[in-house]
Formats: sequence, structure tokens, C-alpha cells
Amino acid sequence: MINKTDYINGIINREVVIGVIGLGYVGLPLAVEKAKAGYKTIGFDIQSSRVDMVNEGHNYIGDVVDKELSDVVSTKFLTATTDFSKINEADFIAICVPTPLDKYQQPDISYVRDSCHVIGKYMTKGSIVVLESTTYPGTTEELLLPILEKESDLKCGVDFYLGFSPERVDPGNLIYKTKNTPKVIGGVGADATAVIATLYREVLESDIVEVSSPKVAEMEKILENTYRNINIALANEMAIICDKMGINVWEVIEAAKTKPYGFKAFYPGPGLGGHCIPLDPFYLTWKAREFDYHTRLIETAGEINTAMPQYVVDRCAKILNERGKALNGAKVLILGVAYKQDIDDYRESPALKVIECFEKSFSCVEYFDPYIQEYRYKGTKKSSLPALTAESINEYDIVVITTCHTNVDYCLVQKSAKVIFDTKNAMRDITLRDNIILL
Repeated sequence: MINKTDYINGIINREVVIGVIGLGYVGLPLAVEKAKAGYKTIGFDIQSSRVDMVNEGHNYIGDVVDKELSDVVSTKFLTATTDFSKINEADFIAICVPTPLDKYQQPDISYVRDSCHVIGKYMTKGSIVVLESTTYPGTTEELLLPILEKESDLKCGVDFYLGFSPERVDPGNLIYKTKNTPKVIGGVGADATAVIATLYREVLESDIVEVSSPKVAEMEKILENTYRNINIALANEMAIICDKMGINVWEVIEAAKTKPYGFKAFYPGPGLGGHCIPLDPFYLTWKAREFDYHTRLIETAGEINTAMPQYVVDRCAKILNERGKALNGAKVLILGVAYKQDIDDYRESPALKVIECFEKSFSCVEYFDPYIQEYRYKGTKKSSLPALTAESINEYDIVVITTCHTNVDYCLVQKSAKVIFDTKNAMRDITLRDNIILL
């Protein structure tokens, strides 16, 4: 049986080796922080290109500081490999793999399942396994635990510890990074929770919140993003109503947020993007069916947010019609395809869906994004305009702002565009003129 005290002492004395499965937006920042804290860390990924870049000290994630990565690589505290048999060298194994939805909007947990089979095959007695990927409540105990026990022939709580600690990565956030964001820990048993919490207290500069079980930790992460999903849906519905009533929804929200209690501002937009908010609520919706419960509020919010890209195109059609121009054949410039401000990530970006809706209406669509020179979506590839000029902007029948990057010259856009549909209130610091129309 694992000696909890000895293990905790090993963590404090930096004697444990850490493995991180998956070196993407969650895994690489986590691996760097663990290596910075003085732990020998091994990063695992199936993409050899990522592994090569890590081992060369070349950063590819915006939230990782280039020098910090190169430092931990040069000192050998961080190495990366595609050889998963080296899991047997790790004492503490964090799973940071994607958990997308399939085409039926149901959880695709194949990456987690595959990782568990590999970990179980190579893990040794005394290992700690922590799932960090967002998933439905029950995954850790109902999926991971039996796979790990079967593959390893070890007993959870006796021969190894298991827990869940949800990632809280917010790409582009200038204040909260992996290191200073509070961390929630839910282990299978109190000893597992205590040991996992010890490791993260040694690595992070944030509160460590221990909860009673993995299910609680799994559900709290779903609650975080469902809360945001529903409130954004409310903001989007308010935007639609305000447009019908001739009211500026942005002014309404700014006025409402002056209340010092009981109100938190959420903003409308062309839809939801990123790796969490558009996906996570569906995990709960899917799991709730097992208990014969229909998540009406969550699903309604999803319907509202999912419909926003088409709503944006419908508004643009009306704007163009008022100017004697049909959507069919119109030249459209999309400003921003990243899913949020000042990042190079376009996963689930609503801008891509807006472009798709325009093209289904036979519009001629191009885009400009200073962070994304090229993107691939549903088998197609598009390249950004190389630069914004007064001449190029004026060529388009309508400019649609779908991401509010701070390094775009919106004054130039306003002066040069025939008409602008601003879905992100990017023009808030510019005097509203006849050619600016807000969502």
C-alpha cells in the first residue's frame, strides 16, 4: 500500500518525476510550470512536430513564455517524447488531451480512453494519475479507474492514486495564467486528494481547493462554463430584442454593470468559440439523459448561441438590401477569425461559421486577422489579407467585425469602409457614424 507520508515527502523534496500526456494549450503550460518548480518532467505527445519543438526549446503556445520554455529544456528539467513506454519513468501522470464533441454533439472521450490504456500498460506501483481534461461527471471513476486497474493489474487506492483536477486555461488572459489560477482537486479517496494537492501547492502560486470526490471536481468545471454559456446566450437574445426595439444593447449593458451587486456583465457576439464554452455544457446534457433529465435551459442557451452566425449574416443581408446590394455576389471582409481577442487560436471560432453562412449565400468572402495568416475549416483553406489599407477596405460592400483585436486600426476601417457591421463593439471609442452598425 502507498505510504502517503513518504509520497508527500518525495514531492516536497522534488524526488518524483512528472509525466504530462498531451502538449497542447493545457499540457505544455502545465509541463513548463512543473519543470520550473524543480521537477523532472516528461511531456508525451503523438505529434512528433510538437515533441521536436519542445526539445529544441521552440515555443508554439501563446501563454508560455519563450525564455521559460528554453530554460527548462536547456537544464533538462523538461523533455518531450512520442515514446509512451517512458511512462514507466513517471511517478505523477497528468492527462491533458482533447475532449471534443462528435458530429452528434456527444462527448468524444476516445483520446482520454486511449491515454488510459497506454498509461495502464506502462504505469508502475505507486503512480498517481490525474485527469485534467474537461469531461462529464463520473468519467474518472467510471471510465479511467476500471481501465487503469485492468491494464496495470494494480488496485486504486492501494497501489496507485487517481484524481481529477480540471484545467482552467484562458488563452490570452493577461492576468490569470496556469501558475496563479486556483486549482480544484478531487481524488478517489482522501489520501489521493491530499497527495495531489501537495504537488500542486509546490508548483502553483494559487489557492488549492480540495473537494470530496472527482465527480464534484468534474461537475464544478461543467458549471463554470455552463454559467458562461447561458449568460452569453442571454446577452445574445438581448441584442436581438434591442435591435428590434432600436436600442443600443452595448449601452444597456454598460448601464446595467454600474450596479455594484447582483449583476455581472456578459456581452453578445457572433457566437461562441474556443475549446470550452461551446462544448462543455453538452457533456452535462449528455450525461443527464442517463438520469432521465432534460436540461432545457442549457439546450435553449445552446440553440441561441449556435444560431448567432446565421443571425449575423441575416442582419448583413438587411444592411446590404437597404443600400441596394444583394447578399448574392456581395464582397464581404471579415475582420478577425480567432475565437477571442489577441490570440492565434481559431478552434470553434464563430467567425468561421459566419464565413460559411455567407458563402452558402454566394457572397465573396475574404478575411484579415493579424494573428492567423491561414486557417483550415471543413476541408477548406483560406489565407488572410496581408494588410489592411484604405484602398483594400473600400473594395468591400460590407466589413464585418467578428473579433476585436487591439492591433487593428479601427479608425482606418471606419474612414475607408462603405458600411461596417460591428458584432464586438470594437468601434466603442470611435464616434458612431452612418456607416457603423452595431450588433
